[in-house]
Amino acid sequence: MKRVIFIVHLITYSLFMSTELFSQDKLSYYDLTKQESFVINNKGTEAPFTGKYTNHKDKGTYVCKKCGSALYYSTAKFQSDCGWPSFDDEIKGAVNRIPDPDGMRTEIQCSNCGAHLGHVFTGERFTTKNVRHCVNSVSIDFVPAQLDAGRYGAAIFAGGCFWGVEYFLQKAPGVISVTSGYIGGHVKNPSYKEVCTGRTGHAEAVKVVYDPSKTTYEKLLKLFLEIHDPTQLGGQGPDVGDQYRSEIFYLNDDQKKFAEKNIKVLKDKGLKVVTAITKASEFYPAETYHQDYYFNNGKMPYCHAYTKRF
Repeated sequence: MKRVIFIVHLITYSLFMSTELFSQDKLSYYDLTKQESFVINNKGTEAPFTGKYTNHKDKGTYVCKKCGSALYYSTAKFQSDCGWPSFDDEIKGAVNRIPDPDGMRTEIQCSNCGAHLGHVFTGERFTTKNVRHCVNSVSIDFVPAQLDAGRYGAAIFAGGCFWGVEYFLQKAPGVISVTSGYIGGHVKNPSYKEVCTGRTGHAEAVKVVYDPSKTTYEKLLKLFLEIHDPTQLGGQGPDVGDQYRSEIFYLNDDQKKFAEKNIKVLKDKGLKVVTAITKASEFYPAETYHQDYYFNNGKMPYCHAYTKRF
């Protein structure tokens, strides 16, 4: 009898713990494309002068594409003309050095998840530190903010004009940066003019980077579903067109589950939600004048407002 009771308690405890972990919105690794996996998981190398961060000069922090850990500050980036992004220093404790089996080179990996970043070289005299971290662009992502060492979460939402979505999410506790951009289309590096035609397949969207010690993906997801109308099809407010559609672009299966769960909650309340849930493709930041639009122009959103739904 005692054995049966013990087993029942054990099962109950296991179920409780699994539910608790899910409710805590614990960060999991992000899904990778075939090319990203080739480099990050299989220690491949992208072709020289093809990476999007090779000549990138914006101020901020470069993070691991696989787990979101902060790796390099933009102040450590320099022009080496070697064909790949180059840094002469890493954020303390963020990068591990592993001797290659051939004994000739030293591999660099994300210290949190082991993602392959590239190789490190010394003695080339490019900078006074005499060190060059030669990093694959597909191994990293960029955040336009100065981050502390540690791991960060990301989310991508589309809900009408990105100015309004950006405005409300930027003010949420725990949010570090919000970048307006384009996602979900078939044209590489689209312009605003191209996206506005509605023929590129892109949605105006925002990429949110947040501190997981201060907020969670689920909290931001709920806020997103409360600052726009998830029941409006093919637009938002007076903005009509496929580029203004309501869509959640998930970066891993956990985010997909949170999206499905919360949309079901709204549907169970009688709302005819049309918000799509789609696996994220490449996100392209919009032109500079779109970033921080309402904060820079002193205006207020015209088609977004907070409505309590949860």
